[in-house]
Amino acid sequence: MKLNELKGVPGSRPARKRVGRGIGSGLGKTCGRGHKGAKARKSNPKPPWFEGGQMPLYRRLPKRGFNNRFRREFAIVNLDQLQAAVDAGAIAAGATLDAEKLVEAGVIRRARDGVRLLGRGELTVPLVLEVAHASQKAIEAVERVGGKVIVPGGAAAAG
Repeated sequence: MKLNELKGVPGSRPARKRVGRGIGSGLGKTCGRGHKGAKARKSNPKPPWFEGGQMPLYRRLPKRGFNNRFRREFAIVNLDQLQAAVDAGAIAAGATLDAEKLVEAGVIRRARDGVRLLGRGELTVPLVLEVAHASQKAIEAVERVGGKVIVPGGAAAAG
């Protein structure tokens, strides 16, 4: 077998449609486009969602609210998740944790725009946490066991 003898599998390369080559081809004269109308013309400028002059669906449905394109999404971490990671041995007691270390420990999947610490559950070991936001309840619970919460702005944000 030579490179110049290679051929595709039969049917894998269909023949090009030759239009306008006489009545016997089956695609002569109107070339399979029928008679008149926008779709018979050389170019059909209507978009695929055009509904023939009827009020389009995207205009019939009500639009509500506001979607902020610049909103920041935070990874949510609760105290019970931290305690479960400590119990599983993924986090050592007294460790300093930021978003990257929480991802490595498997507490969160990805850091997004930072970590928001919330106060669900109980924590029994001291941890130092560097987070973007923390609820007041979560800060009190961490400090109660001898840990510390570091928030860049200094103030705790209600989460």
